[in-house]
Amino acid sequence: MSTGTDQVEHKLRTLGLELPASSPSRANFLPYKRSGNLLFLAGQICEWNGVPQYFGPVREGYDLAEAKKAAEMCALNLLFNIRAATGSLDRVAGVVRLGAFISAPAGFPDGPKIADGASELFIHLYGEAGRHARTAVCVSSLPANGLVEIDAIVELGALSKPR
Repeated sequence: MSTGTDQVEHKLRTLGLELPASSPSRANFLPYKRSGNLLFLAGQICEWNGVPQYFGPVREGYDLAEAKKAAEMCALNLLFNIRAATGSLDRVAGVVRLGAFISAPAGFPDGPKIADGASELFIHLYGEAGRHARTAVCVSSLPANGLVEIDAIVELGALSKPR
């Protein structure tokens, strides 16, 4: 269902990134659901082709750059599902909201910094249209003992123009 334009996927490649080959659901839910021009995306953990890569909870002395990569991996899984739902990442008119969940002990202050790994990727790919509202909370555990889980709401439009 690709349109042949795929400008956003080209940007991904220039960053040295790619989409996973799959993003399987772990339970009985849809990976996405469209309502009008909004696409609601189910939470994605930091796994690659269904195999968890980063595990929680965050430990003392953790590497922020590595933790942000976990959030970025969640974003790549979300992008996989956007493409599956629409045929092209270029259909995104705007990123409306991200919800970020970080597996961390009580009192951990850096959950929002970790979530920036996903936010920064969407902003880099979509420019101002990638800026979004966001919630970032720390939780005691996530599916498959993942370090991060992120869900999203995006607005769809016609194929976008070059950014």
